[in-house]
Amino acid sequence: MARMRTIKDAYAAIKQSDPETCLTMYALRCKVISGEIPSVKAGRKYLINIDLLDEYLNSPCSPVESIGRIRPVSAR
Repeated sequence: MARMRTIKDAYAAIKQSDPETCLTMYALRCKVISGEIPSVKAGRKYLINIDLLDEYLNSPCSPVESIGRIRPVSAR
């Protein structure tokens, strides 16, 4: 059975394992709502699988993902 937690409880688990974390509950919530972190909606709450969250946080992100799109500059 999956270990499902609310955003608040998932953040508390992260804080317990790493008290010096720079991840905020707001940032975690934004990633969950955007679908970047997989979750299940139960009523008004989002439930996060703690094991998948650990995998997501431990996987390195590529620099291309953080840059986004660059606007072309036209020469005049």
